[in-house]
Amino acid sequence: MHNFQLKIAFPSLLIAMLLTGMGASAQTFEFVANKGQWDSEIQYRGLLNNGAIYMHRNGYRVVQYDEQSLKAVLAEVTAHTALAGGTMTAEGAAQRGLGKVDNSPKAGVVLPGHAYDMVFKDANPKTTILEERPFEGYSNFFIGNDSTKWASFVKSYGTLVYKNIYPGIDARFYSDNGFVKYDLVVQPYASLAPLALNYEGASKLELKDDRLHVTTSVSKVVEEKPYSYQLVNGLRTEVSCRYELIGNTVRFKLKGYDPSKILVIDPTLIFATFTGSTSSNWGYTATYDAQGNAYAGGICFGPGYPVTAGAFQTTFSGGANTGESGPFDMAITKFNPTATQRIYATYIGGQAGNEQPHSLVVDPQGDLVIAGRSTSSNYPTTRPLIGSGGQWDIIVTKLNPSGSALLGSVRIGGGADDGVNIRHKYGGGGALPASSLYQNYGDDARSEVLVDGAGNILVASCTRSNNFPFSAGAAQTTLASAQDALLLKFDGNLANLIFATAIGGASDDAAYVLTLPSSGNILVAGGTSSTDFPGNRGGSVQPAFAGSLCDGFIIEVNANGTAFGRSTYIGTNGIDQVYGLQLDPSGFVYVTGQCTGNFGVRNAPFSQAGGKHFIAKLRPDLSAYVYSTVFGTNTPTPNISMTAFLVDRCENVYVSGWGGGVTGGTGSQFLNTTTNGLTVTPDALKSNTDGGDFYFFVLEKDAQSQLFGSFFGQQNTTQVIADHVDGGTSRFDASGVIYQGICANCQGGQFPVTPGVIGQSNPSGECNQAIIKISLDLS
Repeated sequence: MHNFQLKIAFPSLLIAMLLTGMGASAQTFEFVANKGQWDSEIQYRGLLNNGAIYMHRNGYRVVQYDEQSLKAVLAEVTAHTALAGGTMTAEGAAQRGLGKVDNSPKAGVVLPGHAYDMVFKDANPKTTILEERPFEGYSNFFIGNDSTKWASFVKSYGTLVYKNIYPGIDARFYSDNGFVKYDLVVQPYASLAPLALNYEGASKLELKDDRLHVTTSVSKVVEEKPYSYQLVNGLRTEVSCRYELIGNTVRFKLKGYDPSKILVIDPTLIFATFTGSTSSNWGYTATYDAQGNAYAGGICFGPGYPVTAGAFQTTFSGGANTGESGPFDMAITKFNPTATQRIYATYIGGQAGNEQPHSLVVDPQGDLVIAGRSTSSNYPTTRPLIGSGGQWDIIVTKLNPSGSALLGSVRIGGGADDGVNIRHKYGGGGALPASSLYQNYGDDARSEVLVDGAGNILVASCTRSNNFPFSAGAAQTTLASAQDALLLKFDGNLANLIFATAIGGASDDAAYVLTLPSSGNILVAGGTSSTDFPGNRGGSVQPAFAGSLCDGFIIEVNANGTAFGRSTYIGTNGIDQVYGLQLDPSGFVYVTGQCTGNFGVRNAPFSQAGGKHFIAKLRPDLSAYVYSTVFGTNTPTPNISMTAFLVDRCENVYVSGWGGGVTGGTGSQFLNTTTNGLTVTPDALKSNTDGGDFYFFVLEKDAQSQLFGSFFGQQNTTQVIADHVDGGTSRFDASGVIYQGICANCQGGQFPVTPGVIGQSNPSGECNQAIIKISLDLS
């Protein structure tokens, strides 16, 4: 028998259940919406190995068929005999409930089936169902000759969230590695008293050895003993939890339950893999799609990248030496959700110069959008160059889901460097030291690309060209200093530039991240040395520049790029920049970044004295801090350079970053120094560090506590080049799964790849891009 796994998870506790006897019908499970093709009570349907699950507004129906009889029916169908006398009606039977169905009158095959319901007792009858993780494409249902039951362009989803099924309790249904799961997400202090699960239609319901046995006429489903725990003062504390069965109603009995504490579910390392390039391959960026596929973006220095047949560009183009000791192309790989297969791998580059990717994002159609920079006059584009071009130019490219063709590609730039923060990190003599806003190794290659609800593509970056092709009527059409931040907006196929505006004052400015409020406007954040930074700073949390070298900033730009709105500085009297920007469902603004001064701790029970990494929550109008706090060791400079940031649906805050030396052993020429001394939690994937690792940190809602802390990377104390990235952004998905690109294994040692992945080793003898996928699942 296959397994169908259900899990109930609370922010204040976890109850986990495994149900044996039911399994999903595919590795990627889909909830298909009902657009009239099924009975009106059905909201969504998902297929199981031996039946189906039908989602209703107050619960679900599980329909199962006798496994041997089902095999016989399928054998008849595939032998072209069962349909001779009519249409197979197993699905119709599943909708109606239970009974014996003759799917093949001529063959005489009988299919016994049984259905039972799980109903949330006395639940909210008007609960809102939110659809998340839409799948590519659609389905059409033209069943029978009744056109009122036909439906076309029917979408499927990976996650359904039933909001406020009880007061303060949401139900979240999803799948993991082919198993359907659900969480009951209980907000702190919400009452558990109403929570009750009614089982209707089962032949027998009983408790044995603390397990719930659901018996039907065709199968038995066993719900394993529930398990729950909380983090108390940073330590995992198990909460006694058991089922209580009265009639056909199941409740949960808890002892030692603290309703103020939040849930932590064991983090899961889903995979860690190399690309497997035989040429040196540096890691920059990573992202994901709705199916959980992973995308790694980096640069490759030769013809040894493991390209796939039919990929867009299967040969190395070469280029020029820009200081890295050789020419390079972009190198992009799409992995399946467990990295056991390469879906595609391709180079992207021109022969006249070099390319590098800074940020990746996947649109709802499954197309990969790449933003980065190039020095190639013949970089592959689908439209003419915008502007004069010159040195480094910004490129934005869209690949189809199979990686076989460009759906759009553009190069834009003026006569100087564009997409370069202060200067390219390498010169004739090797890596260059920190300068101005370039404070961490890789800061020269920071930018972000996002896709809005209309499919338009937005890029936050910077320009050093006084003849950059700014749009007529843009909010700022001239370069105000040696370098300004830059915001670009293209249509979805990159055929048209909707707007390009500078953002900056009289000194250096750079945009690193952006986010998209529900208003349709755009929020941009980064670093500035300008005392006259634009926007309306009146009434903001920090109207004036705080001093020293640079501050962080947040600024609002209207949807057509013609005006600046509210803005604020974020900083101390030290060196400060914003590297992460997110919104919660209510529109509150969250930022993270580095500081060298004393960033204020406001309304935050959790903080680490002297920490040089800040997290802050601001009101939507930027007028006040809701809270702000710091983490890290009490040292003069920060520990890590941030690479990814998330605020989840429960308002927990996630940060990813790396520390350690890259070019000089200690890394002392840059702000980020070492991961030594950073705090880990008992469930850490790696509890010790050689000082040069990645670090993952999760802050509980309202800065109540540290929910999670862990290192990741190879352990090699003699290593000079630490696990790092050479620029770019990585991403958490909405449920707290990190997709992190890494430049790994540069000087030998053992990088911790997982069994079964396609990139088991680094055959280059030099750096090899790795990508890791870790589910923290704290929401």
